[in-house]
Amino acid sequence: MRLKDKVAIVTGAGSGFGEGIARTFAAAGAKVLVADIDEKNGRRVAGAIAGARFQKVDVAVGKQVKAMVKAATDAFGGLDILVNNAGIAQRRMPMLEVPEDAFDRLYAVNVKSIYLTAVHAVPHLKARGRGVIINIASTAAGRPRKGLTWYNGTKGAVVTLTRSMAVELAPDNIRVVAINPVLGETGLTAEFMGGDSPELRAKFVATIPLGRMSRPRDVANAALYLASDDADFITGACLDVDGGRSV
Repeated sequence: MRLKDKVAIVTGAGSGFGEGIARTFAAAGAKVLVADIDEKNGRRVAGAIAGARFQKVDVAVGKQVKAMVKAATDAFGGLDILVNNAGIAQRRMPMLEVPEDAFDRLYAVNVKSIYLTAVHAVPHLKARGRGVIINIASTAAGRPRKGLTWYNGTKGAVVTLTRSMAVELAPDNIRVVAINPVLGETGLTAEFMGGDSPELRAKFVATIPLGRMSRPRDVANAALYLASDDADFITGACLDVDGGRSV
């Protein structure tokens, strides 16, 4: 089993990509803390995974992130893998029409959270003598889409942070990588597309060479590889999981 006895925190694990990652990691032998602001779905996912624990968390709040990391280390005796998957979308609209409070929340959840998880989780990874941080970014970082300017910026920040963290944490044998999914079949689909209909989906899918949106298993399988020892010489990489859209 590729992650046998590894301890992993997966944020935003109550649905979508995060749920797929949590389930895949557990199937590979990991002990998983399912973290999400959505208690109902978070408990649903944790309850479906043998030995998993649930922790409610708003990843933009330092005290809650600290409690999340403590919950994992108390339950499982340490920490090996951190997946920063939790994120929110920006409804497609002109950049000047996005309210300031929406902008602030977008950057708090998508960017500040990486700072907060690093502050509280990295010391535990260092204590292990090795570790992996996987940040879920987006193809929007490299192929920004009209009407999503501020969201695009958050994911560009995630990519830059990933590369900088990788360099800084390499001496501690902590690898930091990112995954850039294309628009997926998740709860955020309608937000990104400005609605949801067969016509809108067909229009977007037409931009993806492999002819479909991403699915949780696509991102989960990429995360499993990057978290495993098979990828032990990969750090600072940002893997596009996008069916060729970024080509």
